[in-house]
Amino acid sequence: MKAPNSLTPSNSINILAALALSAGVACGAEQAAQKLVVPDGKAYAGKKITAKVYNSGFALGHDSYNAMGTGSDGRIYYVLSSENIDQGAKMFCLDPKTQQVKELGDLTEACGEKGSKAIPQGKSHVNFVEANGKLYFATHVGVYSIVEGKETMGIPPAGYKSYPGGHMLSYDLKTGKFEDYGIAPGREGVLTFNMDTKRGRMFALTWPSGIFYRYNLATKDQKDFGRMCAKGEDGVGADYRTVCRSIAVNQEDGSAYFTTSEGTILRYDPATDTVAPVQGEDMKKDYFGLYDPTNPGHMGYNWRQTFWRPGDKFIYGVHGNSGYLFRFEPGVPRIEVLDRITSEPSKRCGMFDQFSYGYLGFALGPDGKTAHYLTGGPIYVDGKRLAGKSKTAMGEAKGLEDLHLVTYDIPAGKYTDNGAVFYENGQRPLYVNAITIGKDGTVYTLPRITENGKTRSDLVAFPGPLKR
Repeated sequence: MKAPNSLTPSNSINILAALALSAGVACGAEQAAQKLVVPDGKAYAGKKITAKVYNSGFALGHDSYNAMGTGSDGRIYYVLSSENIDQGAKMFCLDPKTQQVKELGDLTEACGEKGSKAIPQGKSHVNFVEANGKLYFATHVGVYSIVEGKETMGIPPAGYKSYPGGHMLSYDLKTGKFEDYGIAPGREGVLTFNMDTKRGRMFALTWPSGIFYRYNLATKDQKDFGRMCAKGEDGVGADYRTVCRSIAVNQEDGSAYFTTSEGTILRYDPATDTVAPVQGEDMKKDYFGLYDPTNPGHMGYNWRQTFWRPGDKFIYGVHGNSGYLFRFEPGVPRIEVLDRITSEPSKRCGMFDQFSYGYLGFALGPDGKTAHYLTGGPIYVDGKRLAGKSKTAMGEAKGLEDLHLVTYDIPAGKYTDNGAVFYENGQRPLYVNAITIGKDGTVYTLPRITENGKTRSDLVAFPGPLKR
């Protein structure tokens, strides 16, 4: 879903320059009198990671969620979003060997909707899944309207048509051709996506209603299972539920799993082509906190992001609000809480990380054992810590974050905060909710970048622990 309104280019640099961020600052009230003005990354005293910025040539690039993947060819594939009524999202790739960025296509055109004067395919909200030489993914809306204080599907202005609905697509790595597999149920956007690569089944959840559906590549059959979480984010009051952002697929048996705000784990059964709650286990854990599932301010007991680990055949995930890493053993079924993988500054403060939904940048490294997590830390202005998400989600501090790369060695059970991330010019990445790891261990993401007084979202890269 679309992020809150952004910092404007004119004030973002000034606010960033006023931030007082330091890994060495404690969270106690006794530190409030310390005024720490950090104009650039050179003054930062803690562990620091320097990110390289790429310019994809897309000035309209807006906040990206997931929308990344590393191909079997070693290239980094990504989608830059757009909230422009006349321009949809675009897909790009970076060749790490040549350091060249190439534009691959416009998603609206790939869906056959170019020139239709409809609200365009403004983003992809899902990561790429590769199978049989193709990258599979889906599209989402990028133009929204606020109705009675609530974010809704964009209302088309005069002369434009309504959003036609998200599409499942594939991109052929050899031919560069897109293939369209049709429109989502209810003409909604595709918020969540994954794929059973062995059996050729794609799975998705829609926004705003939370409809679960699957597409079978072999039979070209699409099946709609209906709403999975009351009325989803289209609901009001007691009917509201945040839609799960991650579908986990057991690549051994083809089962697909996702959650609800109440903590129910739902399973798609490939043998019966049905969906039902998992019996005997759920996400409602004391460690994760206490939540009202009808409150739109958080993800509730939903898991935030997950991946399937072939090495032990477990699903690993992070609960976004609390930042706890867990693993789910589908066959038992059983969830085991492993560790809190928030940043070190967040751990010292005892506070949640900055985004109320938690972070999407969570993925398994190429070694098959190291989980990578991009997460935030507390924000300090004039030496005082802002009061968590209630402050960083509003006003001039909106979107500010102290981005850290946390890794977790799964077999060893070892947590490491690898440090805070800065650009070469000293600025900090903002609105980071994407990650992919290159074959050599380089970490890539899609944050906001401010250059020459203008802000865009684009590709950045920095060395992960496997690279170093």
